[in-house]
Amino acid sequence: MANTAPVLEFKNINKSFSGVSVLKDVSFQVRRGEIHALIGENGAGKSTLMKILSGAHTKDSGDVFIDDERVEIQNPSHARELGVSIIYQELSLIPQLNAEENVFLGSLPTRNGFVDWKTVEKEAKRVFALVNLNINTKVPVRELSAAKRQLIEVARSLLHNAKIIIMDEPTSSLTNNEVGALFASIRHMKEQGITVLYISHKLEELFTICDTITVLKDGVITGQRSVKDVTKQDLIRMMVGRDLQNYYLSRQPKIGDVALECKHLNNGRQVRDVSFSVRKGEIVGFAGLVGAGRTETMRSIFYADKLESGEIWVDGKQVHIDAPLSAIKHGIAFATEDRKTQGLVLCLPIAHNTTLASLWTIAGKHGLLDSKKETALTKDYIEKLTLRTTGPDQKVMYLSGGNQQKVVIAKWLNSGAKIYIFDEPTRGIDVGAKADIYQLMSKLADDGAAIIMISSELPEVLGVSDRIIVMHEGRIMGEVTKEEATEELVMTYAFGGS
Repeated sequence: MANTAPVLEFKNINKSFSGVSVLKDVSFQVRRGEIHALIGENGAGKSTLMKILSGAHTKDSGDVFIDDERVEIQNPSHARELGVSIIYQELSLIPQLNAEENVFLGSLPTRNGFVDWKTVEKEAKRVFALVNLNINTKVPVRELSAAKRQLIEVARSLLHNAKIIIMDEPTSSLTNNEVGALFASIRHMKEQGITVLYISHKLEELFTICDTITVLKDGVITGQRSVKDVTKQDLIRMMVGRDLQNYYLSRQPKIGDVALECKHLNNGRQVRDVSFSVRKGEIVGFAGLVGAGRTETMRSIFYADKLESGEIWVDGKQVHIDAPLSAIKHGIAFATEDRKTQGLVLCLPIAHNTTLASLWTIAGKHGLLDSKKETALTKDYIEKLTLRTTGPDQKVMYLSGGNQQKVVIAKWLNSGAKIYIFDEPTRGIDVGAKADIYQLMSKLADDGAAIIMISSELPEVLGVSDRIIVMHEGRIMGEVTKEEATEELVMTYAFGGS
């Protein structure tokens, strides 16, 4: 249980990069045994503050107190010695090793020059119990679920006696059942007096697991509230400085002719006899549990994965797609769920990423690329999509998640696509950027494009889609209109019901 004694306190923390202020006089306390959310838009300063706490960055000024003692955190090793541990979205486990070996990575105990495996087993079981994780510790972690792998990472931090654990977007790749298991483990840690600093863009889950919420905007604390005394709209207002009453836009779609029709698609067990169509001006949401086959279906259409059998029709004509370039030439765009490794080249500037799928649009004489044309074109997209950037030459790796997603969209807009597939388009981005993405999809549909959106967030599917198709184990189980759709009905189909 949390008590009134602070385990952590920030006082007037300031941090700048290249003269740009990222944190400005940040001050707040975190109580012992509390689950404390830190939220804000991308670029608000959350990650910078947590990196200061975990020793990856040094502050410019201000003070950090742990257990009422002022500390100067030198590096990540020093932070661990002080009882601070951070669990990143990208876990640092070795899949081939078992759970015990991963817990002791880099710190295997020895006796007489040999690994002391008895101590390894005993200590591993002790820290697994602290996170309420009951598994066969000899199993390679590649065989475990995402939630269990995450808890192994948490257990590793507890091996070093962590009393403050930072969890960065811990549920971004988990199923609903796995989220429930993770929350049970977090509550178990809370009962033992362990403090969790919880960073998430999923506002709904904060009301389930957190005690207190602190909001950052542009490097400044704009509010701190007890969960029981705040609403979702209150949090949005503190984060973005405005109400987002039309978070999900109310559309009056003008549905046109069929733009894309797929007949009897098959590709292994995850795509089995899938048939559906999408019309011009329509947003069709694809719902289902993780592993239902939604992404695999879209990858097959785009030929990112080879299609075993089936037919694809565009504008009433059957087309033969044998490579992603062929799909692009037929007007199909595919914004993948993993934008960092499959949608963008992070080390390249915005301009190069924008024209990556449509180099012919900037070809000059003799087929040479026209850099001036590329720059002008990119500036136009920066303005249209309200991209927060220093300019076309800024490398994509330095953009926030929401702005990276806008670069992905700019890339496909520049290709002249008329059929857009968005796979988890708002994963890992803040509420303000989400609202921008919804508006972009809505405008594309209003302009006559056909939109497919895959999302694991049910409120998003219900709020954005004109029609919803639900998949289960590689098959389409049901199709519902926006007017018919309820969470209960969609989940019934998602679990294989009829």
